[in-house]
Amino acid sequence: MISHLVLLKARPDLSDDGRERLVSAFERAIREIPTIRGVRVGSRLVVGAGYEAGMSDVADYLVAIDFDDVDGLTAYLQHPAHADLGARFSDSLAAALVFDFADVALESLRQLR
Repeated sequence: MISHLVLLKARPDLSDDGRERLVSAFERAIREIPTIRGVRVGSRLVVGAGYEAGMSDVADYLVAIDFDDVDGLTAYLQHPAHADLGARFSDSLAAALVFDFADVALESLRQLR
């Protein structure tokens, strides 16, 4: 399993129309790109834990998109619906961090460097 993780923060001046275009672009990508296996969206939760004090304020939402393999991720990244989504990112976001991860066993953490 491959997970495409996007941490995002909207521009403070994002209009309702701009927000709708962003969400619609996500919905289109999910609907039209057949290699997507699952999507999860989360909003940032602040509970007063000690680690929160050291975190920068760069993300209010997480989008996790899952694929069977790297070929599925590549197909997603090359799809026209993803190109439209990328354009909406540029128009809508103050910040975004994007990472791709392959599932590995917990024991692989023994290889931490």
